[in-house]
Amino acid sequence: METQYAVVPEQLAGQRFDRVLAQLFPDYSRSRLQQWVKSGQVTVDGQQRRVRDSVKAGEQITLVAKLEPCLELEPEAIDLPVVAEDEAIIVIDKPAGLVVHPGAGNHTGTLVNALLYYDPDLECLPRAGIVHRLDKETSGLMVVARTAQAHHHLVEELQQRRVGRAYEAIVVGTPTAGGKVDAPIARHPRDRKRMAVVRDGRPAVSHYRVAERFSSHTRLSVELETGRTHQIRVHMAHIGLPLLGDPVYGRRPVYPKSASDKLRDQLDGFRRQALHACKLRLAHPLTGEQMEWYSERPADMQQLLEALREG
Repeated sequence: METQYAVVPEQLAGQRFDRVLAQLFPDYSRSRLQQWVKSGQVTVDGQQRRVRDSVKAGEQITLVAKLEPCLELEPEAIDLPVVAEDEAIIVIDKPAGLVVHPGAGNHTGTLVNALLYYDPDLECLPRAGIVHRLDKETSGLMVVARTAQAHHHLVEELQQRRVGRAYEAIVVGTPTAGGKVDAPIARHPRDRKRMAVVRDGRPAVSHYRVAERFSSHTRLSVELETGRTHQIRVHMAHIGLPLLGDPVYGRRPVYPKSASDKLRDQLDGFRRQALHACKLRLAHPLTGEQMEWYSERPADMQQLLEALREG
């Protein structure tokens, strides 16, 4: 629990209480501040106000910031590959196969369960501090907030497209050059378990460039402007370059002419989307310093690339 104080300045006089709070206490989301007003944790000159009430210059606001547990999940001692951490954030190198959020059929064994064991205080943050996600079978870097202030900051940075996220992907097909995919994404109109490029979907932008060419496949570097569900998988399939091994948006294995037995075995045996979040860049929530982390290519993708080079 933390008590904070502020005085309403002249330029904010006459505005709604919740709007003034958002200006004076930017470390917290507006919805959380509204909840605190309704529960009596925010007062003006010692008196409760409604969120829609106006305030006057010179009035003193007292905020008692008390974070309540948001989750009712069991902590689990799951190995968590931590790349970096401090009092504000944790950077994790998620392995393929680890589900991020609990859901239907996945109430245990998730990243959230692991985080609650690693840092029990995360139970007071939405989704245990997770601000962006990776698909179950996508490996690589994720950032987790450890405080409400850091969570609010990182969510804002993501919404403003100021967080850099780079991926390595192996696709089926041989593009002549890189490019940009600017195509809105939403739920598939008929199959609700899939995403699709839909005219009235949410804006989604991906940039890709060729990193390495093979006879029937290509290694791409992909950077995201937005972070829609399955964005890279949907965008690459949309332009005719589905991710190798993608069970939802991909296609059957494609064998190059005169492919070796080793390569055929690798292509047949690679049963997840060949996608790895290899770089993460962001401004630190406390210092504003630009931070950057890198993740080595996982062993299964490395073996696949070696087979493609040899085959």
